[in-house]
Amino acid sequence: METATLAGGCFWCLEAVFDQFEGVASVESGYMGGEKAEPTYEEVCTGRTGHAEVVRITFDPAVAGYRDLLEVFFTIHDPTTKNRQGHDVGTQYRSAIFFHSPEQEAAARETIARLDAAGLWPKPIVTQVEPAGEFWPAEDYHQEYFERVGGRNPYCSAVVEPKVLKFREKFASRLKRR
Repeated sequence: METATLAGGCFWCLEAVFDQFEGVASVESGYMGGEKAEPTYEEVCTGRTGHAEVVRITFDPAVAGYRDLLEVFFTIHDPTTKNRQGHDVGTQYRSAIFFHSPEQEAAARETIARLDAAGLWPKPIVTQVEPAGEFWPAEDYHQEYFERVGGRNPYCSAVVEPKVLKFREKFASRLKRR
């Protein structure tokens, strides 16, 4: 098993998608990239800790490779907006890839260069690529949030669900068999 750590706005969105991707054993919401030890959600939301909302993905590279995860990642969020995703604004919502090996760093940089060259977006990709640091798990109530709450939360209906549907449509053949 390998680990990938990605930030692309609200961690509820990323977790809801990657939980359904074949080869993914687990997804945990948390915080990375900041200075404060053991940050809380409230502290991260101020934007003053430097942390991003991230998901830590444990995956089987024989089933889903790291580049496969990056393809999903760049499909479900806007990598061209600095420190924001939609109405979520602040450094905690930045687009970032926290690599765990030189191979992951190379794959991330190559993927960004390829996507930028393809001109898929009207603006350049601003996704940060940086070494993984300490991962701080988010509070229990954030874990599996979309699965537990789903459409009962207006944010989930408006923001998370459309990303999940886009993922399911584009990657239908790569969904976990339940």
